[in-house]
Amino acid sequence: MSAPRRRLLVATGSAHKLIELQRLFGDLPIDLVTLRDAGIVGEAPEDGATFEENALQKARWYAAASGEWTLADDSGLEVAALEGAPGVYTRRYAGADATDVQNYEKLLAATVGVADRSARFVCTMALVDPVDRSERTFRGECRGSLTTAPRGTFGFGYDPIFEVDGRTMAERPPAEKDALSHRGRAAALVAAALRSELQP
Repeated sequence: MSAPRRRLLVATGSAHKLIELQRLFGDLPIDLVTLRDAGIVGEAPEDGATFEENALQKARWYAAASGEWTLADDSGLEVAALEGAPGVYTRRYAGADATDVQNYEKLLAATVGVADRSARFVCTMALVDPVDRSERTFRGECRGSLTTAPRGTFGFGYDPIFEVDGRTMAERPPAEKDALSHRGRAAALVAAALRSELQP
């Protein structure tokens, strides 16, 4: 007998993130629900000092607003030479309405001539159930280095300037990126927890 399907609200407005999660959770007995599907009006606060604080803040807010089992994440890029910046400000590094290109061009400009180009992507996912009030977090990391110029046409965000084993994330097709990425690793932990919880 197959497991009953559950709804899971994905608390993101990013179509890219939603597509990634649909790939990563494809074999689970869950139906991913978008903020639009849930009729959510308004936006969760996001003023924590860490990825975990922000992910939990968002998951709690959207779970309370919707009454749905909710998954939220916060992720970003930490550059060693910049003492961990841009960190929690990754998405708005070049301004609140900055494009991906503007963000990574600002980062490249900030690291011109920097010898230590080591960096890591970090993703924390928070899973909140408003019914039993359970809260869990899952963390994934991907270590690599910054390039000096963008390369590749896949991916989004800082993928064109983040290199792992000689190739940027934007030079890797989606399935290959999923196996390496911070979001893929965090999502794999979420998927394992959900698989265990939902199996008949």
